Amino acid sequence: MNNEIAVQNEEISAEQQFLNEFNNGLHKVGRISLIAAIIVLVAVPFVYGMANGVMPDVGGFFSGLFRVGIIYYPVALAEFLVYAPMLGVGGSYLSFITGNITNMKIPCVMNAKDIAGTQPGTPQHEIISTISVATSAIVTTLVIVVGVILLAPLQPVLNSELLAPAFNNVVPALFGALGLKYFLESPKIAAIPLLALTLLCVFVPSMISQTSLLLLPSGGLALAIGWFLFKKDKL
Repeated sequence: MNNEIAVQNEEISAEQQFLNEFNNGLHKVGRISLIAAIIVLVAVPFVYGMANGVMPDVGGFFSGLFRVGIIYYPVALAEFLVYAPMLGVGGSYLSFITGNITNMKIPCVMNAKDIAGTQPGTPQHEIISTISVATSAIVTTLVIVVGVILLAPLQPVLNSELLAPAFNNVVPALFGALGLKYFLESPKIAAIPLLALTLLCVFVPSMISQTSLLLLPSGGLALAIGWFLFKKDKL
């Protein structure tokens, strides 16, 4: 028995060491990639502006940036706190660089997690998450390329009034199907946040467009309920 425990401890230690080394490498590559992406995103409009002599007033630029940023800074913080644990280290870097997190990356990661049977925080989940996000980014890029090529032929379909309701509800349908599985797995935790946010959006329709801002309080409420149920041995 003692030998088996010792072997298990060695395996856990080896996995943890691998995870630390794997994540350290991801942090190094991820930080470099993020800095490069930010430089490119910021540099392109400035380079075009300088080349064409249409640079904006510096004071006006920072004033506008502040007014817009003050809305997005809380959203960015909330999304990071909610998404990072699900995406893992590598998945987070790739997702925040390539975008489409809520409607593409998160569903891919959660589906891959369920198929592979991994748990967040494990080496297996980090690898699965990174692969799934990278695959999603590659597929998205290929689909966009094909879409751009076929944009003109598909114009009548994309502008069809008959299909407009379907296009407008793709993301809600995606997350409704994805979320139902987890609501059914943890109904005690999901019931109150789901009911509260549903009533909020019904009585305050303007909040429907502020879903990113609602992630933090709803996530916090779910965590509080889970902690309470755990303490009461109800989970």
